[in-house]
Amino acid sequence: MSSTIYLAGPLFTQAEREWNVRIAAGLREAGFTVILPQERAEEVIQPDAPLPVRLLYEYSLDGIQEADVVVAILDGSDPDSGTSFECGYAHAIGRPLIGLRTDIRLGGDDPAYNVNLMLSQAVQAFVCTASTDLQELVESITTAINAVASPA
Repeated sequence: MSSTIYLAGPLFTQAEREWNVRIAAGLREAGFTVILPQERAEEVIQPDAPLPVRLLYEYSLDGIQEADVVVAILDGSDPDSGTSFECGYAHAIGRPLIGLRTDIRLGGDDPAYNVNLMLSQAVQAFVCTASTDLQELVESITTAINAVASPA
């Protein structure tokens, strides 16, 4: 497996960042290259300095362009707005998009996936699980990637 994954998701709380790191680590152990935006952000965010907003935006777009597939964490009663933008951008440039939903709450206007219909229609495959087993999650993501991967 040599696919490069852009892992899109909220990264504003400690819990979100730790969850992202766990998923990225599992995917890396499975043989994927993972672009995790929060790792790139750590390189340029300095305490007591203005947030390099434009640079962070460009890092995100560059990462999506570098990736073979985007895996987007779509948890929450309304998925993170930045993640939603990344999904739209990935869809617009033709990157396969996997939606990951571990949230048990109902939400959105697409009852099949509990997300906004604009997201559900842009996503090629969903991984929906409440399991806390990381290995099981990584296997489900791998299966979804294999299902949407374009022949090389």
